[in-house]
Amino acid sequence: MKTTCANMDTIDDRLATIDPLHKFWYKKKVANIDMLRLDKLHPVVSGNKWFKLRLNLIYAVDHGYKTILTFGGGHSNHLIAAAFAARAYGLHAIAIVRGKYDVLTPTLEACIAEGMQLIFVTQDDYKNKENDNWIRLLTADFDRTLIIPEGGANERGRTGAGLINRYIKKNYSHILLSVGSGTTLIGLRNKLFTDQHVMGFAPMKGGVYLKDYIGEHLTPEQNKNWTLTDEWHMGGFGKCSGELIDFMNAFYDENKIPLDMVYTGKMMFGLQKMLEDNQFNSADNLLCIHTGGLQGNESIKDRLIYK
Repeated sequence: MKTTCANMDTIDDRLATIDPLHKFWYKKKVANIDMLRLDKLHPVVSGNKWFKLRLNLIYAVDHGYKTILTFGGGHSNHLIAAAFAARAYGLHAIAIVRGKYDVLTPTLEACIAEGMQLIFVTQDDYKNKENDNWIRLLTADFDRTLIIPEGGANERGRTGAGLINRYIKKNYSHILLSVGSGTTLIGLRNKLFTDQHVMGFAPMKGGVYLKDYIGEHLTPEQNKNWTLTDEWHMGGFGKCSGELIDFMNAFYDENKIPLDMVYTGKMMFGLQKMLEDNQFNSADNLLCIHTGGLQGNESIKDRLIYK
C-alpha cells in the first residue's frame, strides 16, 4: 500500500521486510525468529511512528488545522517523526518537551532543523499534558491547533498502529515489540488472533505502569495473552550502557540488522536473556518488530560498527 500526500514524499508500506535471524543467534532455543523491519519505511518517519501519525495528520489536513502540538522527551523518536511529517504536510509543529537541556540532544536539534518549535517545561509541569486548561493557555497564540498526545496515543494512533497486523502471519506464536506509550501494543493486540502472545518491552524505569492503561483500551475479547516487562531498561529511557552497545554490534555482525539504543536494542537484549533462561518452548515461532528510530543512535554512532 502506498500512502501519499500532496506535500509529502510517498511512504511505501511495501518497503518493510521480514528478515530471518541467523539460527546461530538463538541456538535452537525456539523454532524460528524473524524481524519485521519497519525501520526500512523511511529514514525519519520510520517504524510504528508512521502508523501512529498517519491518521492524525490526515485528520488535521482534512479539518483545516494549521498547527499540531505534541509531547515528548529529549530522545523521542515520536517528536522527530512528527516534526518531519508535519512540515511535509504543510503544518506548523510545536513540541512540549519534558525537562531542561543545557545542551540539546541530537534528536531535539533534528526537530528544530525540521522547523518544529520547542517549548521546554519542568518535569512537574509536563504532568499537565492532559490538562485541557493548561493546553489551552499554551496554544492560545496559534491558529487551529490539533493536539496529538505523546507517542500518538489516541484513537487515531491506535487504529493506525493496528494496521501493522497486515504484515503478521497466523503462524507466529509470539509477537515482540518495544513499548513507549502503549499505543502500538494496544493497536496490535486488538487486531491479532487471541492465541498469538503479544510481548511488550518497556525501555524505561517503572514502565510496567502502562499495564493498566493498556488494559483499559483493549476490547474484552482481546484483553488476554499479552505481557509487559521493564526488566531491561538499562538505566532508564534513553540511557545506554557499554554492555548494550556491545550487544548491538554483535547482533549486527551476526544478523546484519541495525538496532537503536532507545527501543529495539533493549528489546532484543532482553529477548537474548530470555532465550538463555529457556523461557520459550522449542516449537515457538517469534516475530520481533523493529519500530525504527535509528536516529536515536546519533550520540553513540562512533561506537557502532554500522552507521
